[in-house]
Amino acid sequence: MSDICPNLLNAFNCPDTKKKAELTRALFKGVNDGQYSCVLPSFFPERPGRPNKPKLLAPKHVPRRRISTGRTGRVALLHAIAHIELNAIDLALDMAGRYATYGLPFDFVRDWLFVANDEAKHFMLLSDRLESLDSFYGALPAHDGLWEAALATRDDLAGRLAIAPLVLEARGLDVTPQLIDKVKSVGDEASAEILQIIMEDEIGHVATGKRWFDFVCGCERRDPISSWQGLVRYYFKGDLKPPLILKREKLPVFSAFYGPLAAGRPSLQPLP
Repeated sequence: MSDICPNLLNAFNCPDTKKKAELTRALFKGVNDGQYSCVLPSFFPERPGRPNKPKLLAPKHVPRRRISTGRTGRVALLHAIAHIELNAIDLALDMAGRYATYGLPFDFVRDWLFVANDEAKHFMLLSDRLESLDSFYGALPAHDGLWEAALATRDDLAGRLAIAPLVLEARGLDVTPQLIDKVKSVGDEASAEILQIIMEDEIGHVATGKRWFDFVCGCERRDPISSWQGLVRYYFKGDLKPPLILKREKLPVFSAFYGPLAAGRPSLQPLP
C-alpha cells in the first residue's frame, strides 16, 4: 500500500502558493494514476503553510471593494477571491488527511483531492489574472475567517462537512452571479469567465460535501437533517439564508436542510 499522507502534508505545509497549487494538482494526478491506495493517520498541523503576505486582518478591517472601470476595485475583488480559493485548497487537503482515523473509504480522499485540484486551478487562474492587472496575490490584506472555521471543526468531521461545503461554499455560490454581472458591466470579460468557471465547479463541491455528510451520518446512525441543523447552530454564527443557486440547480440540500434555520436564527444550542 502506498500512503498518500506524507505528500498531502507536503502540499498542505508548503508556504509558496503557486508551488502548493502544483503539488496539489500532482497529488490528484497521482491518485488518478493509481500511485496511492491508502491514507494512514498522521499528525496534521492546525494551520497550513502560508507566505508572509497577505497581511491578515479582522474581517471588519478588510477594506470593502467597489467594482468600477478602474482596476483598483477589480483587483481587490479578485484578490479576495484568490484568498478564498487558497484557503479552499488547504481545506480540501486537510479534509483528505486529517480525518484518516475515521476509517473512511479511499473514495473520500479521492473526492476531496478532486475538489482540491479544482481549487488549485481556480487559484492559478486568479493569480494569473491579478498579474495581468499588474498586481499579485499578497498585494492586499485579507482575513482569516475561513481558517477559523477550519480550526473550530478540526476534531469534528461531521462539523467540518456541515460548515465548509454546506454553508460557506453554498453561501458563496449565491453572490457569484452578481459578481459576474458586475465585472461584465465594466467590460472585464476575462474575469467574468474565471468567476463562471469557479461557480460551476463549486456546485459540484457542495454536492460532494452533502454526499459525504450523509455517509458519515449513516455510519453514526444520525439523521442528516437534524444533525446538520444542530451543527450549524453550534458552529456557524452568521446570517443563514436558503442558497438560491442550489435551488436552481436542484441539489437536495436547500429546502429540508436550510428551511427551518433560514426562517430565523435559533440561539446557540448543545450539539445533538
